[in-house]
Amino acid sequence: MIHSRRFCFTAVLAVLLFTGCATFRSDLSGAYIGESNKTPGGNPTSALFVLSHIHQNSRLRRHTKSGGQDIHDPSFDDVFNDALRELGNLGKFTTFTEEASDVNRSERRKLYDSLVTQYDYTVKIQIVEERRFISSFFAGFASTISATVLPMPYRQSYRMETEVYSRSGKLVATYHRQAYLTKWVELLLVFAYPFCPENRKREEVLMALFHDTFRQMAGERVLAGL
Repeated sequence: MIHSRRFCFTAVLAVLLFTGCATFRSDLSGAYIGESNKTPGGNPTSALFVLSHIHQNSRLRRHTKSGGQDIHDPSFDDVFNDALRELGNLGKFTTFTEEASDVNRSERRKLYDSLVTQYDYTVKIQIVEERRFISSFFAGFASTISATVLPMPYRQSYRMETEVYSRSGKLVATYHRQAYLTKWVELLLVFAYPFCPENRKREEVLMALFHDTFRQMAGERVLAGL
């Protein structure tokens, strides 16, 4: 009995240690195909960027709105600041992170109302990360009972909705971008993909979402100097 338990433990440990995965990124849906315009023109404009981040499991209707861990992550700051280079006409700017607790925090609401009046434009950006519960559940179940011998895909979507408002509150432009990450988990993938670059691929998706949206804003001269 003891030997059989040791064998089972060793087998499980071996599966966990020698399971590989590969993560692939889809093309960007709604990508801009026009001309880029990074050259400053006219008077520099100012903008308030309002950021929010939602994690969503479809079918469960569970939404988690966070500004916290993801928006304030240093890697996210790097992605956002790098994409700002697409906006050649941008002068002064600041960011405001929406959080679920803002509903009950009057000082945060007052701060937001004050910031809106100080900038030429308000750019509201909502990032939604969605994982389909049913497909993820069955993929995980099949992967577990087969000891990850069967290759199983885990798919997650990344959607970015952007709205641009003038100082007067008029809606100037809207943008929609979406991309997917598919992670395949399988025992033999350890020989082809010994490391799982999911975090790096996720950062690439966010980079593409921001760069492409800001590139279109610059090409269409949405943030024109007032």
